[in-house]
Amino acid sequence: MSIIPIIILAVVFVFIAVRQIGNMRLQIWHIMLAGAVAVLLTMQIAPIDALKAVNIDVMIFLFGMFVLGRALVESGYLSHVSRKLFKSAKSTDHLVLIILFGIGFASAILMNDTLAIIGTPAILLLAKEQNISPRLLMFALAFSITIGGVMSPIGNPQNFLISTTGHASFIDFLKYLFIPTTINLLITYFVLKFFFKKEFGRKLSHAFEEKIEDPELSRISRYSLFLLVGLICTKIIITIFLPIFDFSMTYIAIIVALPILLFSKKRISVLKTIDWSILVFFASMFVLMAAVWQSGFFQEILAAANLQITSIAVILIIAVLLSQAISNVPLVALYLPMLLHAGAGTRELMALAAGSTIAGNFLILGAASNVIIIQNAEKQGQTLALKEFAKIGIPLTIINIAVYWIFLTFL
Repeated sequence: MSIIPIIILAVVFVFIAVRQIGNMRLQIWHIMLAGAVAVLLTMQIAPIDALKAVNIDVMIFLFGMFVLGRALVESGYLSHVSRKLFKSAKSTDHLVLIILFGIGFASAILMNDTLAIIGTPAILLLAKEQNISPRLLMFALAFSITIGGVMSPIGNPQNFLISTTGHASFIDFLKYLFIPTTINLLITYFVLKFFFKKEFGRKLSHAFEEKIEDPELSRISRYSLFLLVGLICTKIIITIFLPIFDFSMTYIAIIVALPILLFSKKRISVLKTIDWSILVFFASMFVLMAAVWQSGFFQEILAAANLQITSIAVILIIAVLLSQAISNVPLVALYLPMLLHAGAGTRELMALAAGSTIAGNFLILGAASNVIIIQNAEKQGQTLALKEFAKIGIPLTIINIAVYWIFLTFL
């Protein structure tokens, strides 16, 4: 067993926590790319294995969503819609609740990374106009996306893997995870209110109307957005009633991006301004995590611990903790076959879905959607520090896990 990939992973975490070297501030994607290059240069992973590790479906999906998100922002349609969605909020309390439950439930359908891409500029605009802490709304967005995605097999990639490999249906997810997820969204409101006391209780004004800057691009991007929602709803129906005709989210992303790339005069501008750095981050993360996986380090730890791997509590704890080190999708790829081999049932699979997803609330790197939010926010001069995220996220995750444990064990 080689320890080098583990050392490189630890160094990556340290640099992400610090991010400042002299007068130079590193971006998260810089650090992750350096980690991927390091495992390649030290021959901890073969180039061919590194290429195979990059999940093309995820990359294409993100690219398609980036195209849509960028078009929505550049046209002004996103600002226009966000004002309409949030104009009913009369106070900060009401606004945070709308973000938590509105985006939380939407993430069960639109997938977490999609909402991170589209939602970040919208909530930063709200923060600026209403003079609200952008950090508060960024936390609300990040937590709502993570928690909301728990209750759906298409809420995130790891749930999709559990659904397809473990044969867990949409109904299974809703039966076991809908109620505790709703409770956790409400708990998140009170946790945020505790940490951001001064921001709550303030009245909001909605005196301005956002004009659409580019009507033509707005029209095309609006069609793409409706197409996205329609195709996802179709996928849900097919998943439930006609699973033999199911189709990949990758196809949806391609179809959604095509109207903008084919018919918009701003296609070049959109392509230039999409966040290529996040795609680099994802590709680099896949390579680094594959090297860590090949080292066998975490597999040996699990084997040596001699744990009751089908226990609901053990599944939840392992999923949260190991997701911080090897990311949630690789964690599920590791743990799921072990559970199925041990005869795990639907409750155990739902525990794996809940734990691996809610891990995103623990630390920034626990969910790719957190990174997407921060990367987009830093372009506008805002960010969330790893230490601050941990200060709020760790206690929230402990409460979240306790709620899922109670429901999956006793109800």
